[in-house]
Amino acid sequence: MRWMYNQRLAPYVFVLPFVLSLAVFFVYPVMSTIIMSFQEVLPGQTHFIGWTNYKDLWTDDSFYTAMWNSSKYTFWTLVVLIPMPLVLAVFLNSKRMKWSSFFRSTLFVPALTSVVVAGIVFRLVFGSLDASVMNTFRHMLGFETINWLGNGMTGMLVLIILATWRYAGINIVYFMSALQSIPNELYESADIDGANTWQKFLRITLPLLKPIAIYVITISIYGGYAMFTESFILWSGNRSPNDIGLTMIGLLYRHGIEKNSLGLGSAIGIVLLTFTMILNVIQLRLFGLFKKED
Repeated sequence: MRWMYNQRLAPYVFVLPFVLSLAVFFVYPVMSTIIMSFQEVLPGQTHFIGWTNYKDLWTDDSFYTAMWNSSKYTFWTLVVLIPMPLVLAVFLNSKRMKWSSFFRSTLFVPALTSVVVAGIVFRLVFGSLDASVMNTFRHMLGFETINWLGNGMTGMLVLIILATWRYAGINIVYFMSALQSIPNELYESADIDGANTWQKFLRITLPLLKPIAIYVITISIYGGYAMFTESFILWSGNRSPNDIGLTMIGLLYRHGIEKNSLGLGSAIGIVLLTFTMILNVIQLRLFGLFKKED
């Protein structure tokens, strides 16, 4: 039993649970999915069909629709859910902010709400009836009733509003944790040098928030392209008008589950994984993560 107290072996023992969980819950499923993407999977039997699933995918118009919808959703969530939580975190972290704890709790509560419940509520709020909340508000402003979820532009707007309401609090927590780790001495030195609030924000806060900002952008890209439940609940299923709410995961669900074509569904999953990984490598390179420090 002396090996249990070996200092050289101890690091590997502590890392082993993570390596095993990674192998079982990520590496093995990904490898199985890659193999299935080259197969026709039928009940009780499978056989290889080469690149047929990928060829079918490139000729499927719904694939391009789903990719476009997921890309738009991801883009707008990045535009909204990076700068807005950052600014709110700066305000909430300020010593001049009154009731800071109350606002922190209030902004984080939506993150604890079930996506299904939130989707149902938003579907009712943005309903097509005259009595729906948003249409009632439009009537007060003198506008006509519209079908929020029947149009591609307004449907995407509802998805972005739902994402903002639910996930802004999480990103605020990320940014606040980074803000609280910035030494206060840096701001005191800047005050002595006569720097104003805006200069301190640009020269101290933003540069030191770069690591957490890169992390938030990375998980936001994966989260944006993995979005499915919100769209599924808003449109009461995976069949929105003209596929305006169809996402890549929704397309995977349509082929892999609804049409029982697991081979084509696996091909969609591999394409999506590859695309998001390439996208994240590009943004990590642009932010200088792979540059060697001087």
